[in-house]
Amino acid sequence: MVKIGVIICDRYRTCAGGKCFRALREREGGFSIYKDEDVEVVGYTTCGGCPGGNIEYAITEMKKNGAEVVHLATGFLVGYPPCPWIDYFKKFIEEKHGVKVVLGTHPIPEKYYKTHKALGTWDSPEWEERLKHVICDEETRKKYD
Repeated sequence: MVKIGVIICDRYRTCAGGKCFRALREREGGFSIYKDEDVEVVGYTTCGGCPGGNIEYAITEMKKNGAEVVHLATGFLVGYPPCPWIDYFKKFIEEKHGVKVVLGTHPIPEKYYKTHKALGTWDSPEWEERLKHVICDEETRKKYD
């Protein structure tokens, strides 16, 4: 059983997690890495707002509940603009807490994909790496619109 925590961008603090939990159930997007594993969510919270004040404390609580992996939700990647702190958060969590960090939860919705492609937001090798789990194919992206 893999125990995970999910942190969402505070812009989406009222999100009920529907796309994230559906993707977890379907093993899509960032959760596709658990295709053949049982998973338990042991924490779900926001970053606390820019510049992510809750990142420092939330992981400690998640680890007390057994978290081995933390997912920074897809909202960090698709917001307008994408989170400028995401690389720092990943490095901080991995270094300070020794917990693996996965960028993304649910697949990127097609509407976000089209807008960011038109804006050129993701036109770099760094973004290709960040999006590798959640870019998915068009059919899957449309399911998450």
